[in-house]
Amino acid sequence: MSPALAQIQSGGVNNPGTWYVGEGLKQGDYFDYKLCHVDYEECSEFEMQIWIEGTIKVGTEDKWLAQTVVYDGNKIVKGNMELGKIAPEPSGGSSELSVYRGAFKSSIVWLSAYATKDTEKKFSAPSWGKIANIGGEQIIPRALETISVPAGTYDTVRVEWKTGGIQSKVWVVDDFPFPIKANTWTHVSSGRAPQEYRFELLDYKENVNSNPFTGVVATPQEQVVAGCPQHYDLVTLSHSTKDGQYLIDLKYGPPDPATGCKIEWFLEFKNKYHETEFLNLVQYDIFVVDEKLTLPPIRSIAKEEGHDFLFSESGQVHTTTVVKENPGTAHYVIWVYGLAPANVVPSTAPDFLQIDIPIGGKITPPPGPSLNIPTWIKNNAGWWANDQIGDSDFVSGIQYLINQGIMKIPVTTPGSGTGSNEIPPWIKNNAGWWASGKISDNDFVQGIQYLIKNGIMKIG
Repeated sequence: MSPALAQIQSGGVNNPGTWYVGEGLKQGDYFDYKLCHVDYEECSEFEMQIWIEGTIKVGTEDKWLAQTVVYDGNKIVKGNMELGKIAPEPSGGSSELSVYRGAFKSSIVWLSAYATKDTEKKFSAPSWGKIANIGGEQIIPRALETISVPAGTYDTVRVEWKTGGIQSKVWVVDDFPFPIKANTWTHVSSGRAPQEYRFELLDYKENVNSNPFTGVVATPQEQVVAGCPQHYDLVTLSHSTKDGQYLIDLKYGPPDPATGCKIEWFLEFKNKYHETEFLNLVQYDIFVVDEKLTLPPIRSIAKEEGHDFLFSESGQVHTTTVVKENPGTAHYVIWVYGLAPANVVPSTAPDFLQIDIPIGGKITPPPGPSLNIPTWIKNNAGWWANDQIGDSDFVSGIQYLINQGIMKIPVTTPGSGTGSNEIPPWIKNNAGWWASGKISDNDFVQGIQYLIKNGIMKIG
């Protein structure tokens, strides 16, 4: 790598190149990032590994299919994402990854709001755009800088903008699809600006020809029973902690959550002397204890998530927990370890606020619908994708399943085609992806809808 140039210009750098999010992205690329975003547990870090397996057809659009594994505390979440080719923003994929897809879109590919394949940006440009808020700052290529991250050392262009008096920074490399590193802050008009997102590249490989996640086993996801209330009132409380160190404004709902359902929490940690001043860098946890407040607690939400404690940079928390307690009164505790950065032990003694919550009876899930698409159909789809059965055999099988009500297809207006069974190649590719579990049932059904809408498949 060449040494970084010392020259710093206010708007544009001495580099003739251009860049956009996704530049140079190709099949076989493998990325490993550590990242966080304020909208996911207030910037709680997790690791995301992404492998670009190939191209997938979604409707009429070509997209990248990215196999993905997330390591979040003691959770391993495995699935896939569909990334656009103009801008690699995730627009679909496994439901298990939804919150992580959102964090990925709002951090690693955030600059795609300004720089895409159709709107690539010059490093020498005085500005790439303006932050969309009142008084928003310009996004500026500010400096050439050599940086080191776990993946290696890179000659980068540092892109900056000011947020709440703090410089937000993203480091990008010409011809490299995603930024190497970022450290950004949310916009506030007063007080401390909390972290918006940060990330850095842990590893990068090219030409990875086989799925690197084959041996990775996802941990079981905590399920919430069906029938839980979706609309409810919130209980509002405002109390000092037991030893008076902190003031906690708290809302939760529903008022009497049932076993197996979620409790929604809104926590605000405030200065006991100034009730309008939020505390920063709060290390806390949510406990469930017995009647005598015996420690260790019966439950620690942080420990269940694989962390030593929960962390709030801004002192304002919105989170949910699943009720595992039996009907009766559950003793919840907001336990405050103290105020300190995430990697520093607080100097003060812990303090806490206890909340007794009535737990309702267990929710009995309503009987689920019969399986729309039987598992054995995937075998047929796999055989067809591998040319072991013909197109007409595949179409005849699908026609039979639809007519018998075994496969449920959303309302679809039939096309006026001849029903010639000339199936586009991408449909066969989708069938192969679906047979091997790489795309969802819904994605497969969209392909069948396409056949019906275009008159390729006739339903009697």
